[in-house]
Amino acid sequence: MPLSSILSKDRAFCAVSCQSKKKILERVSEIGAQYYEDIPQATILSSLVQREKMGSTGIGHGVAIPHGRLSDIDEVIAIVLITETPIAFDAIDNQPVDIFFSLLVPEDQISGHLQTLAGIAAKLNDKTILKQLRQAASGEAIVSILLSDETD
Repeated sequence: MPLSSILSKDRAFCAVSCQSKKKILERVSEIGAQYYEDIPQATILSSLVQREKMGSTGIGHGVAIPHGRLSDIDEVIAIVLITETPIAFDAIDNQPVDIFFSLLVPEDQISGHLQTLAGIAAKLNDKTILKQLRQAASGEAIVSILLSDETD
C-alpha cells in the first residue's frame, strides 16, 4: 500500500507540545476521531493503548509507530506527529521519541497492515529522512518528505 494513499497533510503535525506517552496517544486518537466522525475518541485511544500493552511500538532512533485496529472502519489512515521535545515512550533502544507515525487500521486488513508497517519502519530507519522530518516546519513538508521516493 503506497503511503500516498494513507497519508495527508491535514493529519501531519510538527512542533506538537506533548510530555507523555499517554498524551501523545490521546492526541492521535483526537485526530483520528475528527477523521472518523462516527468513532468515539475513547474507542480509538483504547485500541492504541491495547496495542502498547502488548509491547512498545517505539522502534528506536526517536521513532514510534503506534497503531490500532478498529472494527468500524474500512480504510487505513496515517497520523504523523513530531513533538517539540522527545518524550519517554519505552522504545526498544530506551531513547525518548519525537517522531510518531500512527496507523489506524480496519480489523480485517491484518496482512496488508503488517506490510505497511514494515515499509514505514524501513523508511523511518533512514537517518536522512529522520533529520528532514525533525526540521519540517509544516504538515505539508512532513508529507512531502515521507512521499519523496514514491512515483506516480
